[in-house]
Amino acid sequence: MQLTDIFGFLAATLTTASFIPQALHTFRTKDVRGISLGMYSAFTAGVALWLVYGWMLGEMPIMIANAITLSLALAILVMKLRYHEDTPNQ
Repeated sequence: MQLTDIFGFLAATLTTASFIPQALHTFRTKDVRGISLGMYSAFTAGVALWLVYGWMLGEMPIMIANAITLSLALAILVMKLRYHEDTPNQ
């Protein structure tokens, strides 16, 4: 494994894992007031396109990282859509 591969895997791991705290917090509290629907919609669409791009290139690291990120971003987006009416001051 080359140094560039190590940096790529480390970057993918950190950026993917960064969504876990938000997803867990939102799941536990159901508080979605601080989550931007527009931002998460655009981000989720972008990650889906990255996943397709990785698939088109046959690049497994891109596909794996973006599949996991897409799952987490979709979970947050679904919670935003589901709980936005239940949260006061929305």
